[in-house]
Amino acid sequence: MLIRKPRSNEIRPSEITPRHVFENRRQFMTGVGMVGLGAIAGGSLGGLLAPETASAATTLATIKNDKYTLAGLGEAAPTDKVVASTYNNFYEFGTGKGDPADNSKDFQPLPWTVTVDGAVENPGTYDFDDLINPHQLEERVYRFRCVEAWSMVVPWVGISLGEVIRRLGPTSNAKYVAFETLYDPERMPGQNRSPIPWPYVEGLRMDEAMHDLSLLTVGMYGEVLPNQNGAPIRLIVPWKYGFKSIKSIVRISFVEDQPPCTWNIANAREYGFYSNVNPEVDHPRWSQAKERIVGTGIFAERRKTEMLNGYADQVGSLYDGMDMSKYY
Repeated sequence: MLIRKPRSNEIRPSEITPRHVFENRRQFMTGVGMVGLGAIAGGSLGGLLAPETASAATTLATIKNDKYTLAGLGEAAPTDKVVASTYNNFYEFGTGKGDPADNSKDFQPLPWTVTVDGAVENPGTYDFDDLINPHQLEERVYRFRCVEAWSMVVPWVGISLGEVIRRLGPTSNAKYVAFETLYDPERMPGQNRSPIPWPYVEGLRMDEAMHDLSLLTVGMYGEVLPNQNGAPIRLIVPWKYGFKSIKSIVRISFVEDQPPCTWNIANAREYGFYSNVNPEVDHPRWSQAKERIVGTGIFAERRKTEMLNGYADQVGSLYDGMDMSKYY
């Protein structure tokens, strides 16, 4: 049996988690076969993302998911990697598109834990390594659409959110899944200002979270997720506007009532809970009918925005009978 030896400066999970929760978590891992990554010699995401090497690009072993490729997306190739990693919205590091890349260079994403609570059978504080198995990582090419009417195509690397949720065991009272981003103004300088309330929070209806398209993401372009793109773990929900794809997740809560979401709190008139890509419902300050493909030049012809960002065939049934202009 291979035993992971913690680094000398690493806090053991049993030291930061109540003992009964810690012991229950380990029993849970054994019972359902959810192998902690640290127990696999040479196969740990935590090892690849050790604090002293977190800023270096690291290749991930992935399985290409043939269901989610460039076919049908309408672009000849993915967005240039440099563009996709330097043109970002991540207000925790600043409000400018280049601020996240400029201001997150010293951010150390590991060690990292995610607290799981609420209506769930297996609550606790989980090591990053316990949630993501490197042998299950998939590469999925998704279109990513921002509410500011720009889009890009990115090969994301991650694991189905629904698979992780099934392992955690939500109870019948769990109707929604809520997420929370790290709040640490010393490490995330943008949080020293208040364009939006902190910490950043988001949520999905349970059937949205369980849909196969929802991806718990740890990488892009075959490499570990850059700090500015939400390291070490973020969400990608490709049929929704980009702000729903919350970054640097530290809490996952299973709740009965619709959870609060940061942009809806900040400006409910402009940002609804669902935030599905819909060319027929304009943002109050600009049209959503067309979009600019990032990296093609400011004078490039804009493409028509597709309903649900082009994923209507896969997720349209989730909203049968709903007025999507009312529930925007």
